[in-house]
Amino acid sequence: MRVLHVHSGNLFGGIETFLLTLARHQELCPAMEQNYALCFEGRLSRELESLNAPVSKLGSVRISRPQTVWRGRRALRELLKLERFDIAVCHSAWTQAIFAPVIRKAGIPLVFWLHGAANGRHWLERYARRTPPDFALCNSLFTSGTLRNLYPKVSSEVIYYPIAPPEILDSEIDREETRNKLNTPKDATVVIQVSRMEQWKGHELHLKALSLIKDVPNWVCWQVGGEQRPEERRYFNGLKKSAAELGIADRVRFLGQRTNVTELLAASDIHCQPNAGPEPFGITFIEALYAQLPVVTTAIGGGLEIVDDSCGVLVQPEPYDLAAALRKLIEDKTLRRTLGTTGPHRARTLCDVKTQLERINRILTRVLYPNAE
Repeated sequence: MRVLHVHSGNLFGGIETFLLTLARHQELCPAMEQNYALCFEGRLSRELESLNAPVSKLGSVRISRPQTVWRGRRALRELLKLERFDIAVCHSAWTQAIFAPVIRKAGIPLVFWLHGAANGRHWLERYARRTPPDFALCNSLFTSGTLRNLYPKVSSEVIYYPIAPPEILDSEIDREETRNKLNTPKDATVVIQVSRMEQWKGHELHLKALSLIKDVPNWVCWQVGGEQRPEERRYFNGLKKSAAELGIADRVRFLGQRTNVTELLAASDIHCQPNAGPEPFGITFIEALYAQLPVVTTAIGGGLEIVDDSCGVLVQPEPYDLAAALRKLIEDKTLRRTLGTTGPHRARTLCDVKTQLERINRILTRVLYPNAE
């Protein structure tokens, strides 16, 4: 089965990480051949091409410029004439709004993958609603509960992202070397957050909580993630200012965009992303569990489906509750190790790559052959 994934590709986050996983582990499910059609060239397109994944360029499309929409649709229409694809998957309301009519007209089964909560009120979602898919996939029970706001009559299924364990082995030498590069003592307790620079990711809540445990010695916080849009740049600069005003600037390292997240997680002790708004799923939580880090997050959204008391701590989205959880984990090394040890098993149970790829294949096969027994 030849699957065409249609996506914008202009930013890099969870969706893009997921698409790279599909390409990187193609051999685990050879019955499902992954193909990609992207609008923007950037990190996603470069990394897919480095993996020799088949990538088709649709051209930069901006809805504010109707001519680019017309050109993008024409490029996809030509691609569908030149190559045979069994099924097409749109990975956002933006992609669905622009390209679903072309896919539908070509007679190819259409699947919509819901990666974030839908309220049905955004103009892009109203636009996307004009072309209902044949089926929808949702990345969590949380997002699945919002699909009815967009497509109330479309059948769906929840499937967690396939996420692979890190390919490198942690060692004390590697750990110490990573810390040295970041001006972090080898005996410090490192609290790490890896996320996009968006307000709902809870950076401000995190900083406020850390300011409440300034009396706890020898901890350092690594904030990993760089700005990708102008509003994120303003937010990023505001966070650095807040750290200074809270008196913790000397203990917080803003590392920006990084490609060595695996090494950073391996050199850390606690993963904390206290979302101020609901996380659709949370790939970073799974990556932290694989790295044997206890995960601290707020008890909302997709985090509730990943983190339990066997591998982490769920808190209320307020500074004092978060500060208490961080204090306990920073001061209790045994507790950190106990929670961290169970992390890889929890991650595999939810997101084993081969298992999830085979599930995706079975679901898409049912969409392609709905009358098959």
